[in-house]
Amino acid sequence: MPVASIEEIRGKVGTEIGVSDWILVDQARIDAFAGATEDRQFIHVDPEAAARTPFGGTIAHGFLTLSLLSRMAADAMLRPEGVKMGVNYGLDRVRFLAPVRSGRRVRGRFTLKSIEEKRPGQWQFLHAVTVEIEGEDKPALLAEWIGQVFV
Repeated sequence: MPVASIEEIRGKVGTEIGVSDWILVDQARIDAFAGATEDRQFIHVDPEAAARTPFGGTIAHGFLTLSLLSRMAADAMLRPEGVKMGVNYGLDRVRFLAPVRSGRRVRGRFTLKSIEEKRPGQWQFLHAVTVEIEGEDKPALLAEWIGQVFV
């Protein structure tokens, strides 16, 4: 994560602060997620059966795409100087807009909506996140992500 002072980060409220690298969502990743979550619905893990659906093949779990936000954030979110720890506080307004087909790449686009000091040294961030699918107009998902850092 890029490092910046709290003052620099406050100056970025309302602006796009970063875009992550592309991440491949291949069948191996989908299968591993299915195993970890025990969600083995055929549209995710059975290429032959999924080929007969309107998707034309297997698709990633929406929650798999959502879970990649942590990886995407490492490329794009600003981290205050001197952070001791960061925690995921939750999500608001998550919407899955388009399926991520196996073999496609996704990336996150982050806009800082707000930063607030909850207690001395405890900062809460709200980011609007759009997960784009390479080569497609419609994003995979939109979300508002709340995180906290302790400095």
